[in-house]
Amino acid sequence: MQPFTFSSVRQLISEIGALRRIGEICRHYNIHKPLVVTDPGIVSLGLLQPLRNALHNAGLPLLVYDQVCADPPDTVVEEALQVALESGADGVIGFGGGSSMDTAKLVALLARSGERLEQIYGVEQARGPRLPLIMIPTTAGTGSEVTAVAIVTTGATTKMGVVSSHLFADCALLDAELTLGLPPHITAMTGIDAMVHAVEAYTSIHKKNAYTDMLAREALRLLAANLLKATRHGEDINARQAMLLGACLAGQAFANAPVAAVHALAYPLGGHYHIPHGLSNSLVLPEVLRFNRPAAQFWYAELAALLLEPARLHPGEATRSEQLIDYFETLIAQLSLPARLRTAGVQEQDLPMLAAAAMQQQRLLVNNPRPLQESDALAIYRSAF
Repeated sequence: MQPFTFSSVRQLISEIGALRRIGEICRHYNIHKPLVVTDPGIVSLGLLQPLRNALHNAGLPLLVYDQVCADPPDTVVEEALQVALESGADGVIGFGGGSSMDTAKLVALLARSGERLEQIYGVEQARGPRLPLIMIPTTAGTGSEVTAVAIVTTGATTKMGVVSSHLFADCALLDAELTLGLPPHITAMTGIDAMVHAVEAYTSIHKKNAYTDMLAREALRLLAANLLKATRHGEDINARQAMLLGACLAGQAFANAPVAAVHALAYPLGGHYHIPHGLSNSLVLPEVLRFNRPAAQFWYAELAALLLEPARLHPGEATRSEQLIDYFETLIAQLSLPARLRTAGVQEQDLPMLAAAAMQQQRLLVNNPRPLQESDALAIYRSAF
């Protein structure tokens, strides 16, 4: 058996209504003056009010930085850090989607360690320590609540990652009451994002192991059984809770068996066109699966057997691996998401530029089951166009 190391958050709470216990959770981690890091959308939707009430009822002050944007730039991280330092916050709560949680991780680290952001880009460059950190996702997709990665936009179109064990939170709290107001298209995009995490973790060639395989399979089972339900019937709180748990398990899987070419080709779409991350993944997913199929068909066949009813499965690895691709193309259509790059606003003349940008994501591409060159990336984008 292949040796491996598995790391994750210290505590995971999956419970409808758990937010109401945030006061005791804060005190458990010696947090008496938490800084909540979130975004304007969360505030405008009224989703911050339950957290505000819970902290007030626990006698804890509410300090808020609510200016996180999608694909947060380094300036946002620095602004949030200044708020933490000037307010004397002794802990951080990441509240929202992946961007808010990524920003919260970095604020918790930099506020305690005294390091500068530009010093810690890359893998295990951070020295630590950090402030106590609680993650509360309001979407079921990124898995950021249980990962040790934070993505920062560092220029007009470029992104950098901070990968450090110091970014693992003390507690991840999954409460579906916070996701009930999500619009269908956001539920759909974030759900596909979570499924991509599970698929890529299951086929990540360097660190895939028995533990991450188990997590990825259970994540896909939960997500596949509940994504359409949560999208079409957003008030179904049990489906919402299952989605949160599925996204979290997928996050734990890819935090240890990292993602690969789907994400590498998705990042330039977000950087250059500001396409939401989940949709960026969805747009390139079928064609990346087709490219990887010669090297990954055994794993794809296993996942097809997990996702499809036995009566629908065809015999043989090759055929079943093709069925997996068909499954995702059908699911994307059922979710009413754009299926082609052109319908998402991508310009055909930009495809070579996007392919070159994707090749900068070597941190991800080394995990891909099939080696991918710039010409391959361009061919995938053209097929997806």
